[in-house]
Amino acid sequence: MNKEETRKRIEKLKKVINYHRYLYHVLNKQEISEDALDSLKHELYKLEKQFPEFITPDSPTQRVAGKPLEGFEKVRHETPMLSIEDIFSEEELKEWITYLKKLEPQVRFNFFAELKVDGFAISLVYKDGILTVGSTRGNGEAGENVTQNLKTIESIPLNLAQHRKIPNREIEKKLKRSIKKGKIEIRGEVFMEKNKFEKLNKELKKRGEKTYSNPRNLAAGSIRQLDPKLAAARPLDFLAYDIVTNVGQKNHFEEHQILPALGFKTNKGKECKSLEEIIEFWKEINKKRNSFPFQIDGIVVNVNQNKAFARLGVVGKSPRGVRAFKFSPKQVTTRIKDVKLQVGRTGAITPVAVLEPVEVGGVTISRATLHNEDEIRRLGVKIGDTVIIGRAGDVIPDIIKVLTELRTGKEKGFEMPKKCPVCGTKLIKRKEEVVWRCTNPKCLARQRKYFYHFISKGTFDIEGIGPKIIDRLIEGGLISDPADLFELKEKDIAPLERFAEKSAKNLIEAIQSKKKIALPRFIFALGIRNVGAETAQDLADYFGSLEGLKKATLQNLEKIRNIGPIVAQSIYDFFQDKGHLAFIGKLKKVGVQIITETKFKHQPLKGKIFVLTGTLELMTRKEAKENIRFLGGEVSESVSKKTNYVVFGQNPGSKLEEAKKLGIETIDEREFLAILKKKQ
Repeated sequence: MNKEETRKRIEKLKKVINYHRYLYHVLNKQEISEDALDSLKHELYKLEKQFPEFITPDSPTQRVAGKPLEGFEKVRHETPMLSIEDIFSEEELKEWITYLKKLEPQVRFNFFAELKVDGFAISLVYKDGILTVGSTRGNGEAGENVTQNLKTIESIPLNLAQHRKIPNREIEKKLKRSIKKGKIEIRGEVFMEKNKFEKLNKELKKRGEKTYSNPRNLAAGSIRQLDPKLAAARPLDFLAYDIVTNVGQKNHFEEHQILPALGFKTNKGKECKSLEEIIEFWKEINKKRNSFPFQIDGIVVNVNQNKAFARLGVVGKSPRGVRAFKFSPKQVTTRIKDVKLQVGRTGAITPVAVLEPVEVGGVTISRATLHNEDEIRRLGVKIGDTVIIGRAGDVIPDIIKVLTELRTGKEKGFEMPKKCPVCGTKLIKRKEEVVWRCTNPKCLARQRKYFYHFISKGTFDIEGIGPKIIDRLIEGGLISDPADLFELKEKDIAPLERFAEKSAKNLIEAIQSKKKIALPRFIFALGIRNVGAETAQDLADYFGSLEGLKKATLQNLEKIRNIGPIVAQSIYDFFQDKGHLAFIGKLKKVGVQIITETKFKHQPLKGKIFVLTGTLELMTRKEAKENIRFLGGEVSESVSKKTNYVVFGQNPGSKLEEAKKLGIETIDEREFLAILKKKQ
């Protein structure tokens, strides 16, 4: 973008952010996720950093949030309740620390890192040890007096008292004097635990009352009730993170010693002497984030030395000496550069958005699926649009929402073509389907995708051969279908560019070693439309042999669990096709043997149903499923009352929460491995 385009982009971003911040902080409503809003704010911050001449006093980066609600007395904060600038990567953390060292080169910085609880920030002012004023952040300068509501929270002391000794005697003496006669201001987060939030939301729904999208909104809505009885009826909690008043503390770490001594709960924190220690703590908390009873979205990193923190001062409305080091969001905003079409192995045409690269869920994303023509129309996507994209676990990212208010007028619409972009065959769309398809079985794109599928891990799993080698073999005229792979000789491959004699020999050996294949893998390798690895396993379990499957009627197929009329028709049609049967015959002719697995006699997991969620680190999901089935257990994709175990990895989805609601046993990956080892 040139300078003028940047200025216009900044103005549009300010309007959109202010609108959504007003919804979130004042009205307790949401139209987009917090992750997406953070992403927009971060883009604005970076643009303003690049062009500081465009920073204006009304920019969202220059103020905190919201304004006091009518109906509450306004309270002015003696020390402003400032916002914290977000960072999202190790590189940004490094840049911040380098920046601090330039500002204060004589200081040997150390830091205090603590959990960033996703709650509702408040200030508590105690005079002579008694809680006199409790207020919200408001716009940073003034908030709402919500003292009566805050008094209903059991974890907020109404009277300050020292419950245990503090290692520093000077602090202890000054603290005692301040409690007896003086003023102490404490700041922290009002929050609601995740399980209590879910329970309360269910109760509100049953009563026909308004429900909330997340615990933070429910906490905020509860504190802003004009009737304290309503706040008292809700299971709110409080975590303290700061003592504004100087009671002798010299660093932030000491505040986390003082707060528990005064009877406040504080969250997990750690003193860090280096960049590496901060990153290590951030990674540790990220792994454990779902185990905490409350929602967290990162860690807060403070300059530990209070004097240095004060000298660093404030830029805009954010202190220079603190950053919120957030976890990689599951939703971010970016722009669509183009829309490309992918041709799948079954001929399905999938539009894919080419994006300005952005990190989502710890992975840099440059493409997102648009699924089909109907989805493009529903979203109203145009090339050049700013969009919210989301990614959960290992799922390919997709576009959640188009931010039409950020359009410039230069965006271009997209129309699905009438012909295959690869072979030119006219595309068709069946009445019962939403996808357009290329019907040409000899379409080069379809053939290549089928080859890639045939050699993949879930099917023949041929090591040392990938898409690039397949492409070279096709282009060299050496293979026309996957059965040809098993007839290749070293002398066929060696002449190809970059193929040495040894690598040709290794490739042939790898191919020949995979002539024996289990029935479920073989069925999956055939590439039957709508048949994935799970359905292939179900078919193998039900029929027991390929011959039995080939002879199956539609009625037989529809009797199988998880197979409906559309999938049954796909399977039936596949085995009625003479070309498909000829291909299976060719595979057998070149020596492929289908192994019909007899059930292992020792089946200690028989009758046990497992559900997997999140990313596994010690094994692939496929390996986990194979282990379960080998020991007689079953694998399900959804949680129900019949489920025995939910195995969770990193970034588990809603299945984990559903299991907890139903009282189903949840185990992590190491506990799962222990069960397998014990049962084998």
